[in-house]
Amino acid sequence: MKELTVLSLNLRFGLADDGPNSWEFRKQSVVKLFQSQHPDFIATQEANDFQVDFLAQSLRDYQYIGRRIPAPEFWQDNILFYRKPIVCKEMAHFFLSETPHVPSRSFGSRFPRQGTLGMFHINGRPFICINTHLDFDTPAQMGAARVIKEQLGSYGNDTAAILMGDFNATPESPCYRWLTGKEVDGERGLNFTETFTMPYPSTFHRFTGEPAAGHIDWILYRGPLRLKECKVLLETVDDMHPSDHFAVRAVFEV
Repeated sequence: MKELTVLSLNLRFGLADDGPNSWEFRKQSVVKLFQSQHPDFIATQEANDFQVDFLAQSLRDYQYIGRRIPAPEFWQDNILFYRKPIVCKEMAHFFLSETPHVPSRSFGSRFPRQGTLGMFHINGRPFICINTHLDFDTPAQMGAARVIKEQLGSYGNDTAAILMGDFNATPESPCYRWLTGKEVDGERGLNFTETFTMPYPSTFHRFTGEPAAGHIDWILYRGPLRLKECKVLLETVDDMHPSDHFAVRAVFEV
């Protein structure tokens, strides 16, 4: 494999009453978007069980990790799809809390936020991919970022890794600065690099196609990966917005 393509999309949970933008009306547009891009990895957030079932049945070229079984009613997962014949060597589903292996929430988080980590081999070398969805306020985001750092602690800093998802924060946030190697309150975080540069594109649009928030869906990377291109996918599919977020896509040379 010479190139690695990843894509992240907050699906907008399927139980939301979104009228003409409800899941039943747009689910085919989500599948068509994924199939047209055909990335190696797809990170989805806010996935209800029936959304996971539909995508798994439709994306026959993919396997996935990150599903909580059994799950409470209304539960939302961060599912990481990966293209066959890529093989997942290790996986971890963890909570962004003080007790990451027990369903829980901490740091003032409004919801029990999670992360899905997969360790794969690409060209015979280990590759880590993490899909996550952070809460809204800075203390919860910083606490979550530290949990992600702990989960990465058993892997070497030179191991190729991609961290993507809905971070509910912009590049001006302490969480973003901490994850990209800058000190926050005297503490240095992780050493990820952002795929996009200023001026950062908006990724949330409330099904309107018009920016409604800043750059909150990120693809960060580190290790022996060279960014080739990145893009926010603004186009509709069959005149339908697949989600209230735009998908973000990046291509790396490996």
